[in-house]
Amino acid sequence: MTRYCVIGAGAAGVSALQQLRQAGHEVECFEKTDRVGGHWHTDYEALHLITSRDMTMFEDFPMPGHYPHFPRRDQVREYIESYARHHGHYDLINFDTEVLSVTPLDVGSGPVGSAGWRVTTSRGDEGIFDGVLVANGHLWSPKIPQVPGEFAGKQMHSSEYNNVGDLDGDRILVVGAGNSGCDIAVDVAQHRREADIVMRKGIYFQPKTYFGVPRQEVPFLGQFSPDEQDLLSRLLARVSIGENKNYPGMPEPEVRTLADGATTANDLLLYWVHHGRVGIRPGITRFEGNTVHFADGSTRDYDSIIWATGFNVNLPFLDTDQITWRSGVPVRYAGGILPEGAEKLYFVGLIAPRGPQIPVYGVQTKVVGRMIALHTEAGPQGLALTNYFSTMQEPELRVDIVRAIWNDQMADTERLLTALQASSELERGKPLSAVSMS
Repeated sequence: MTRYCVIGAGAAGVSALQQLRQAGHEVECFEKTDRVGGHWHTDYEALHLITSRDMTMFEDFPMPGHYPHFPRRDQVREYIESYARHHGHYDLINFDTEVLSVTPLDVGSGPVGSAGWRVTTSRGDEGIFDGVLVANGHLWSPKIPQVPGEFAGKQMHSSEYNNVGDLDGDRILVVGAGNSGCDIAVDVAQHRREADIVMRKGIYFQPKTYFGVPRQEVPFLGQFSPDEQDLLSRLLARVSIGENKNYPGMPEPEVRTLADGATTANDLLLYWVHHGRVGIRPGITRFEGNTVHFADGSTRDYDSIIWATGFNVNLPFLDTDQITWRSGVPVRYAGGILPEGAEKLYFVGLIAPRGPQIPVYGVQTKVVGRMIALHTEAGPQGLALTNYFSTMQEPELRVDIVRAIWNDQMADTERLLTALQASSELERGKPLSAVSMS
């Protein structure tokens, strides 16, 4: 029986754990906290799913029917916990155990990682694993831009924000207009404080529902191609919420389609803009005490700033030279699964196709299972699977990615894996590592 390591017990980690167990592998999971569910324990209280209940689920494990269309933070957390409990994961996860290093065994001239990986945690050497699935998430290492000057008020990243009780004063500036930034600005406005939100560039807004139905579940949209759905979604949004020019200070999108730029699923922000509780500001140029200077020459004083500016991709247990990095992210192939430069190292969740995220993890791990089978068949001579994909696919640097593009990547990955398996079967008796992969 092969032995595999899963890093992290969030939604991606428990999904990977279950898929590998179902495939008959011995699996150990290491989680540095004392709980299952990852960031759903620490996100802001006002958080709800932006994708619908019935589309955001583990395979064969639907969310409870009494949940609303868009479950709140604690309901999602309880759902992930119930999945892990139902499948007996709590007995398999090593809690309060941080992975400190993942090191490939020396194979001489063979591919890096092809002989397996040694894993060291906060409790010591965990031994050698045939492969490692990295599912530690990418929403935990805050990214905060450098701005000239010093701000005298309170500052925090969105990952530190829980509720308005964390803020000083009544004049709040939220920097960043993604889903979290808009949620937090709405939270501030609903508590009768004054919120401004920085939008350096125009983005497309989408409501969560059309015709009272979650937008991913509108039946007739499924009859159209991705490009046609993009157009229809923009037209429906124009009818239901208008255009950016209808909201004071909101810049127009610089791109033509939803797929070409940033999209935020939030219409409550627009409601509060029209009600005067949320103002829109351009980029920040500098700080001076409590005064913030903006790119259009305007200034305003604030008591608190919330940085909703995203996260860094951080893999502290991997040496930087073990895989290829570019523009601050690992270079990947096969729908975000395979990092360039290493074998038997797999990323689960280090890509975020737009739409429901939880199903992505199971899809990725099933593909990992096919890759594991090919490595097993290759035997001790090894298989340069990552190198093969690097010659057949374009490198992927995105974390946020259009769903249709990712679906195409995964379909191509499945095709290539099928071709590899067929090549091996045609040349029976010949090690897979010797089979032509051109």
